[in-house]
Amino acid sequence: MTRGGIVALAGRPNVGKSTFVNAVVGEKIAIVSDRPQTTRRAIRGIYEHEQCQIVLVDLPGVQRPRDALTARMARRVQQELDGSDATLLMVNAQQGVGPGDRFIANTLTSAGVPVTIAVNKIDRLSRGPLIAALDHAAALDTRAEVFPISARTGAGVQELLDHLSALMPEGPFLFESGASSDQPQELLLAELIREAAIRRTFHELPHAVEVVVEEVQRSDGATGELTRVRALIWVESESQKGILIGARGQMIKAIGSAARRELQRALGGRVHLDLTVRVRRDWRADERLLDRLGIY
Repeated sequence: MTRGGIVALAGRPNVGKSTFVNAVVGEKIAIVSDRPQTTRRAIRGIYEHEQCQIVLVDLPGVQRPRDALTARMARRVQQELDGSDATLLMVNAQQGVGPGDRFIANTLTSAGVPVTIAVNKIDRLSRGPLIAALDHAAALDTRAEVFPISARTGAGVQELLDHLSALMPEGPFLFESGASSDQPQELLLAELIREAAIRRTFHELPHAVEVVVEEVQRSDGATGELTRVRALIWVESESQKGILIGARGQMIKAIGSAARRELQRALGGRVHLDLTVRVRRDWRADERLLDRLGIY
């Protein structure tokens, strides 16, 4: 008999959720950043082993709504929790347990499904601090099992996956065998471009950036297949546009070069990337644009 179910994955920024999902799936399906609001949609990664399939849902940040964007993200979190078979709270062993972890733990506990706690980045701690981090994590939910892991090195990950597999209900797989994600290609490419922009603008405007891929066109040239990707980068003000473009266009060139490398890995071939930066004031409060962006 096969098993198949959904595990909702939550945690503060920079705990390693996206790194964990990418490692388990075996390919990059979620962008990685230490900035809040990096994950704006519920990203699904599919792990399959023998007779079990786990759909890992990397949730948007669990937070109190401040605008239309964060209100939608909060609704999505609740919808995904309501539909999950288990929840996984990830904690950063280096940072220790804080108020944010306790807030998220309470949110997960109220969902009424089993909670498991993963203490990530154990490879960066010595024995004493690690034991303290595990004790503090266990106090978040005394009923939850706690697993020390390193998503980067793989330490402890299989034991965690075996535990989650045992929590999945008997039944058919939720996705076709061999699938890695349900994410449309255009959205993955847009997220990879946004990741490059976030990494290069640091603290200046990561929350204000969104990317829409308008066209993906494959063609055969003299030197092999080439994929042309045309994308828009939305910001909320002319000053933010200036930051993204940079002096003499150096910033947008750096973003484009970094993004193109990631797109080439994702698509498995050469990529020509055309980026345009546009201003859409208060886009995070624009319900119609959020619909277009697929943030529901």
